Amino acid sequence: MYKEIGAFDAKAKLSELLRSVRAGESFTITVRGVPVADLVPYVRKSDADAAAAVSALQAMPKIRGASDQDIADWIAEGRP
Repeated sequence: MYKEIGAFDAKAKLSELLRSVRAGESFTITVRGVPVADLVPYVRKSDADAAAAVSALQAMPKIRGASDQDIADWIAEGRP
């Protein structure tokens, strides 16, 4: 469970908060009682995660026959 802390207090106690996060604690930072951010321990992504992402991208179907103009038009339309 995350502990809540106001932004002003978080700024004043940042070093202390970071030590707590390093020890495994998590915090929700609020502004006037409204949650705006979570401060959580860093989790390093493994090489296996990166390799899986690359494999997933390589498995995606390739677009064939699209011209540079087609691609520019798709980008302008906001298409993926």
